[in-house]
Amino acid sequence: MSRPGRDDAPDRLYTLTGGRSRSDASDRWDVVTLVVAECDPVSGLQSEHAAILRMCRQPTAVVEIAAELGLPVSIIKILLSDLLAAGRVSARHPRTAALPDPDFLEQVLVGLRNL
Repeated sequence: MSRPGRDDAPDRLYTLTGGRSRSDASDRWDVVTLVVAECDPVSGLQSEHAAILRMCRQPTAVVEIAAELGLPVSIIKILLSDLLAAGRVSARHPRTAALPDPDFLEQVLVGLRNL
């Protein structure tokens, strides 16, 4: 009996990444990082790499790529790292917003409690 959401063919994932479970640059990818293809797919590319390049003609989030291809985000990050290293994609990482001042948040909390 198979469980929903589980990959029934883990060997396929192992093959897609060339046996890697992570890449050096995979930590740089966030699920909302926007990816843009810098070139069209060429012959000889792995089919998943070609699919990513076709999908990313417009800025596309990492999580959207994973959902569209039906692959785990961790695998997509490895594939994107390969494409980034080859200069075939560029990435626009999300900005981290500055956190509000904790004293200000405390004052807001006290104000809300006083309502």
